[in-house]
Amino acid sequence: MGHPKSVQPQGDASVQESKVEVATLANGVQVLALRLPQLPTASVSVFVRTGSLHESRRSNGISHVVEHMAFKGTQGRSCQQINLDAELLGAEVNAHTDKDHTAYHMRGLAADAPAFVAMLGDIVRHGTYPEAELARERDVILQELSEDDDDPVSTAYKLFDHHCFGAHPMALPVIGSRRVIETLTRDELMAYVARQYTGANVVVAAAGDVQLHSLATAAEAAFASMPAGTPNTVAPPQHLGGLGAKRQTGASQTHVVMGFPIPALAQPHHAAVMAAAVFGEGMSSPLMDEIRERRGIAYYCSCSADVYEHCGQFIVEASMHPDRVDEYLGAVTGLLAAHAQGIAAVSLQRARKQLQVRELLDAERPQRRLERAALDMMSLGRVRDPRERADALAALSAGQVSQAFADLLRQPVALAMAGRVKPGAIDRARQALAAQGIGGV
Repeated sequence: MGHPKSVQPQGDASVQESKVEVATLANGVQVLALRLPQLPTASVSVFVRTGSLHESRRSNGISHVVEHMAFKGTQGRSCQQINLDAELLGAEVNAHTDKDHTAYHMRGLAADAPAFVAMLGDIVRHGTYPEAELARERDVILQELSEDDDDPVSTAYKLFDHHCFGAHPMALPVIGSRRVIETLTRDELMAYVARQYTGANVVVAAAGDVQLHSLATAAEAAFASMPAGTPNTVAPPQHLGGLGAKRQTGASQTHVVMGFPIPALAQPHHAAVMAAAVFGEGMSSPLMDEIRERRGIAYYCSCSADVYEHCGQFIVEASMHPDRVDEYLGAVTGLLAAHAQGIAAVSLQRARKQLQVRELLDAERPQRRLERAALDMMSLGRVRDPRERADALAALSAGQVSQAFADLLRQPVALAMAGRVKPGAIDRARQALAAQGIGGV
């Protein structure tokens, strides 16, 4: 086990009073302890640097299937025993798969955190993926996939990612493809785990009244025999851009997703994050005020800046009656173009304060903080000080945020529509974008 080190946040104690301590096992497994001594509970997670980003079209969905199957039995415990062991400690057990990682979680009493590390280690390291359980779970995942395919929001996002990234695995949906899910074998699952689940790609993290030494000792027992491997790296995608639509029978609304590339996590991305907050954070934001309050075009609309290790996306989305799509696109493209010309001081003040409060709310969510810290370690090799983000956002001027909008609008735009899509909608969308000189269309 390596020497522990800590990242101690500086500055306003209201932002962060805790510290993150880090230890590294000989095989590369990293152990993070986020000290929150005021909490009687602990959240413990094992993060693995593998997800749909690390798949091919021929294997799309395997990360998600592995996550489901990991709880179906290990070399020493049945599925039923796994659940009982957790519940005897009053613990919650869960997992999720994302584009860039898979994570396994337990939450319970802080004193039981080392036991959670051991239980999660058993699930991650020693899954047996029984054939009979795979057949049953396959049906469950296929039902989940059918629901996802029927959802206009999910469909629009899958189409949007396709137009953003083309053949790059960043475009692959986390839930996977029906063909792959229907044909995956136990041997393929086990081979995938042996290849992807290695020490260089694992972070064991806990938040609560926990001690690094006891966590690292538990992690050593659970993970020290894991092969070291090498980091699961992927070449960054190129943002392509493009417009597309998919009509879905039975849908009553059209869901529209539009977006532009922004810098990745290690690059200067804070101006784009602030731009998204200026544009769509809160009911008084230009997006909500114009689209919902003044025009009544859509009940739901939002804007976000999603920043990953390899890329970033500035996304504006909304659901509306198909008769209002043209009006919506004219309004939203006009708003984007106006923000590239200038930002009002009050808009920047509002957005800055909302991001500050969002950061504080995130600080109250141990699981959210664990995920951020683990992904920082995987992407940057360090855990960012919360003040680093806060200071970078606070230092932005109105001119810099306005320039971020101008930079966005020069990039190739990706736009997707799904649900009840009227004939000619894409041609009219292209005209609306071209009228504002957006995205090179």
